[in-house]
Amino acid sequence: MQKVSSGKASAFVKSVLGLKPRVAVFDCDGTLWSGDAGADFFYWEIERGLIPADVVEWALPRYDAYKRGEVDEETMCGEMVTIHKGIAEAEVRKAAAEFFTAVVSPRIFPEMRELTHCLAEAHCELWAVSSTNNWVVSEGVRRFNIPPDRVLAASVACEGGIASDRLVRVPTGPKKASVIRELIKRPVDAAFGNSVHDAAMLEVARNPFVVNPNPDLAEMAEQKGWPVYRPDLTVG
Repeated sequence: MQKVSSGKASAFVKSVLGLKPRVAVFDCDGTLWSGDAGADFFYWEIERGLIPADVVEWALPRYDAYKRGEVDEETMCGEMVTIHKGIAEAEVRKAAAEFFTAVVSPRIFPEMRELTHCLAEAHCELWAVSSTNNWVVSEGVRRFNIPPDRVLAASVACEGGIASDRLVRVPTGPKKASVIRELIKRPVDAAFGNSVHDAAMLEVARNPFVVNPNPDLAEMAEQKGWPVYRPDLTVG
C-alpha cells in the first residue's frame, strides 16, 4: 500500500505506532473517512427506492426532526437501522457495498488507512465502534484491515436472512464505552474519535486521539489535553 506523503500525516502515524498498542478502537464517520456515511446511505437508499414508500413517508420527516434536535442521537441511529425491517439482509449488504465504493471511498483519510494497516501488521487488535448501521460500517472498514467480527455498530437481529426491527445495539455516547467493556473485555490502548458522541470511548482508552474533530469534541480535547489531528483531506 502506498504510504502518505505529508510530513504531518507521517508524524501522526509514527506517534501512534510508537506507543505499540495491542488493542485499538476506531469510530468511523468523520474519523476514518469524512462525512456521515449513515445519513448519506439513508438518502441514497431512498433515492433508489430500496426503502418501502410508506416507511419513507415517515422516515424523512423523522430525520428532519432529528436535525432540529427533537429526536436524540441514539433513537435516530436505531431507527435508521430498523427501517430495513422486512428487507433481505443480503440485499442491504449488496447496497451498502455499492454505496460505499461510489460515495464514501473517495473520502477516506489516507493516513488513517495507513495507520490501521501498520497497526494490523504489528499484530494490534483493531475494532470499529460506530452508531452507523453495521452493513455500511462492515463494508467500509474492510479497507482498514478491520474484520467483520470486530465491528460493533448499530444493528438489528435478522431472522431467516430478513432484517427485523429488534435492535441488537446502538453504540453511541456512553454506550460506546459500555460495549467495549462488555465485548472487548480488555484494556484499550488507543481510541480514535471525532465527536462528543465518542467522548466516553476516548475516556476509557490509555491513549485517546481526537481526529478531524467537531467543535464540541475540539473544545473537550483542549480541556483534557487530548492530542488532536486534522487530516489533510476533509470533505463534507
